[in-house]
Amino acid sequence: MPDGTILAFDFGTRRIGVAVGEMMLRTARPLTTISGEANAARFEAIGRLIAEWQPARLVVGLPLALDGSEHEMTARSRRFANQLHGRFRLPVEFADERLSSVAAEERLHARGVSTGRNKAAVDAEAAAVILQTYFDRNCQDAPAPRA
Repeated sequence: MPDGTILAFDFGTRRIGVAVGEMMLRTARPLTTISGEANAARFEAIGRLIAEWQPARLVVGLPLALDGSEHEMTARSRRFANQLHGRFRLPVEFADERLSSVAAEERLHARGVSTGRNKAAVDAEAAAVILQTYFDRNCQDAPAPRA
């Protein structure tokens, strides 16, 4: 898998969590949350992030039921990924996002961050969980980075 920056998205109808990571380091970190429901504003904000970070590829969390079946949000996330590819002409891949929000809340609580009224932090952290899942699944056979 090529080196480079990757932006990951936790797509939602109200907010989109965004994380960033580097293939060489195989680590993800929360970046921001894009709020609002207007597609034009969302894609404008994403365009600014892409211009700033110059990612080699994008990763979108694919929401599945615990049994692996697809549902309404799965279709919406696929549509979002198709729009990303169409607008920005970057490769877009999916990563399983089952329980990413639960993991994000656990991470934030471990750092002493309250999540009750801070849904934006949860969404950005969930995007980081999604990206870390992508790294862990796609870099298993690659040599570990040197310190």
